[in-house]
Amino acid sequence: MKILIIDDEPSLRRSLRAYLEDMDFDVQEADNGQTGLSALAEAPETINAVILDLNMPVMDGYSFLPQAVEIAPETPVIVLSGVGVVGDAMKAVRLGAWDFITKPLHSMDIVQHALEKTFERARLIRENRLYQENLEVLVQQRTAEVEDTRRQIMQRLSLAAEYKDNETGHHVIRVGEISALLARVLGLPENLCSMLRDCAPLHDVGKMGIPDSILLKPGELNEQEWKIMRMHCVYGCQILGPLQSKAEAIRVCPNLDVLNEDMDNELLQLARTLALCHHERWDGSGYPNGIAGEAIPIEARIVTVVDVYDALRSERPYKKAFPEQLCLEIIQQGSGTQFDPTIVDALLEHASEAAKIFEQWGD
Repeated sequence: MKILIIDDEPSLRRSLRAYLEDMDFDVQEADNGQTGLSALAEAPETINAVILDLNMPVMDGYSFLPQAVEIAPETPVIVLSGVGVVGDAMKAVRLGAWDFITKPLHSMDIVQHALEKTFERARLIRENRLYQENLEVLVQQRTAEVEDTRRQIMQRLSLAAEYKDNETGHHVIRVGEISALLARVLGLPENLCSMLRDCAPLHDVGKMGIPDSILLKPGELNEQEWKIMRMHCVYGCQILGPLQSKAEAIRVCPNLDVLNEDMDNELLQLARTLALCHHERWDGSGYPNGIAGEAIPIEARIVTVVDVYDALRSERPYKKAFPEQLCLEIIQQGSGTQFDPTIVDALLEHASEAAKIFEQWGD
């Protein structure tokens, strides 16, 4: 271990050096604060402690201390001085000294005792820092695992609904990715864009509540069947709603005003909002609540556009996939009626990026 002695008295430095070398320490000397600071800055990791005088030429100990703390915050500094005593000791400690020894030294054992105390304190500080660093890494790893598990659960729940509807799992992934793309283009916060990517695939989860005779009917639905089909928005909201009872889930859906009351899970809040509102239309002619314009949550307005875009581009048992340009033209025709014009413009301006996502997650 190396000790740096900073003192302008050569005789004291020699005495300390001889004593410390007898204790098997490596010793480095400096006759003022500036020289000592340069030595510390050159290799801070090699110096285990500093013994510092306060009154010195060029740079005194008071000027040395705050700079030393910045360079090597975990390196103990023991002040060795004989002026002012109590006042100097308090000032030095405020500036970063770990201990204080008064001159003249009547016994070198005092130096040994001070070093032992500061080394023990330094050891505890290092161990605590390493523990905190390891703990932070562990927390980050566990958080990533939880996030991955949560994302997989949400995706698998969305897959259950899509498979029941004879659609592919890639459809829900594409809806999530393209929705996140448009959210970023529109300037939504990054954390919301990420949440939208994860929650958008759940927009049709309520289809699990629709009878197969209606959901999988090859022909057109009659009026009564359409009434039942439209309930998938409310069913999705209920599936993602409060767990305490079915009655409570029914109570809050489809009332948008109380939809997320007493709900502290942001992901479920967003997912149930998307499930409930993704068939609302900009002109107010949608369902289940017939809300219009900006009263529709912007996340739902985004998913509405993306869901139709992906459905048009995808092949289904009842239709062929439409060419990309035709899909964009159909979306543009719905601007201002079915769709929020701002979101339509964002899709048209970034159609090439949306197309890349569609190809990347193609069926």
